[in-house]
Amino acid sequence: MKDLNRKLEKAFNPRTVAVVGDKRAMGYFWLRAMKSFVGKVYSVQINKEEIPGIEALGIPNYMSLLDIPGRVDYVVCAVRRDICPRIIEDCIRKGVTAVTVFASGFAEIEEEEGVRLQQELGDMARKAGLILIGPNCVGIYNSTLGVRQGEDQPWGEAGNVGFISQSGTHCIDFTYVGYGHGVKCGKAVSYGNAEVLDIGDYLEYFAQDPQSDLIGIYVEGPRDGRRFFHALRKATRLKPVVVWKGGQTEAGARAIYSHTAALATEQVLWDAAMRQAGAVTADSLEEIVDVLKGLLYIKPGTGRRVGLVAMTGGQSVVIADAFGRANLEVPTFTPASYEKLASFFQIIGGSYRNPLDAGHTVAMGFRTGNLERMLDILVEDANIDAVVFESSIPFLKRRGLIRTTLFDKLLDLLVHYKERCQKPFLVILQPGLLEGEMAEIRGKLLERGIATFAGFQQAADVLSKVINYHRFRAGLD
Repeated sequence: MKDLNRKLEKAFNPRTVAVVGDKRAMGYFWLRAMKSFVGKVYSVQINKEEIPGIEALGIPNYMSLLDIPGRVDYVVCAVRRDICPRIIEDCIRKGVTAVTVFASGFAEIEEEEGVRLQQELGDMARKAGLILIGPNCVGIYNSTLGVRQGEDQPWGEAGNVGFISQSGTHCIDFTYVGYGHGVKCGKAVSYGNAEVLDIGDYLEYFAQDPQSDLIGIYVEGPRDGRRFFHALRKATRLKPVVVWKGGQTEAGARAIYSHTAALATEQVLWDAAMRQAGAVTADSLEEIVDVLKGLLYIKPGTGRRVGLVAMTGGQSVVIADAFGRANLEVPTFTPASYEKLASFFQIIGGSYRNPLDAGHTVAMGFRTGNLERMLDILVEDANIDAVVFESSIPFLKRRGLIRTTLFDKLLDLLVHYKERCQKPFLVILQPGLLEGEMAEIRGKLLERGIATFAGFQQAADVLSKVINYHRFRAGLD
């Protein structure tokens, strides 16, 4: 396994990349994606009509992989499935470390020729010790080096999240959706049909990778379930692992076989295995990004009692319901806290129960300093383990506070509060502006280390899962 990890380290950090078979009909998809690569990029294309378009991109083209001067570390094979064996043979002769087979039409279509070709590719790679990724996948991503699976992916900046995906689309989407939420993916792999390397192989690599502080996974079905769960148990004792399982319903289970030839696992058994392994689960792209964001930005904590601060009375009811549904407690405060609150909380129509109604205080522009006093009381309250602040954009917009210095003061207050609050703290940023404007506000908070979530239930579910993970690590559950 150490030898495999060494090979994967070279595959994820290539110095030379070659793309075989890219063409105009694909929009030179792969070559455009790889233009960001900091090392050398070459094209292999024998169709003379395609070569001018490739050279216009500034990428040298060769008629054969074997003609490329020097060593080639990583190859993307973007030819038809029947030509793939010839390219794999050239990879072996060239001494390539890893090759991604982009083509589909193999075992996932349950057709004899596709099954035979996939087996042939696998046999060739195994015999030669070549890392074959796929087939039917988009392979490796490294944000720092600019090794990309599509030209929309961020690059040039290191990330501390590793992502393993059976789906190419989910892999690409995760990298740029996550980036917008402060979940920066440093390395990722889409592995498709997993003919040679399965999810357990990649998980063992990421578990040992010092760059990947957290691991996200999208999986439809491991070829070797026992190996995967063994690797998962080991990985969760080193770092958080969040698993998004595709094919949770009968219809989804049917779909996964035609997608990646994966076999479905009964959901009840899967859920039990995830709990035993200590993995955190998610059910969508949005949720896996949210959960990883929570693990990155929310301070560790093991208590389930939450102090809530909302903008209005109606919101107080809804937010309390959401956190209750997430198996979190919304307790009363200590008598000492009520005594402190009663000394200054004199808002008509407001409440200083839990949740606290802070809307009027915010609308008054913090002149009394009451919002800060309310939050500080939650820090000191012995009945409260975590603090949640709801910042309703529609409410603030109605009060004319979004484009004023008062809103900047609110951001400053929340940032300084998180710095001195030793309890888990998060902000719910209820949408009420165009996405670009929301992203700007979300980005301001993320830059200063505060996780924000778009809705009450999303925030409640994330906090519950983050707390459960830390309870698992502490041996409490």
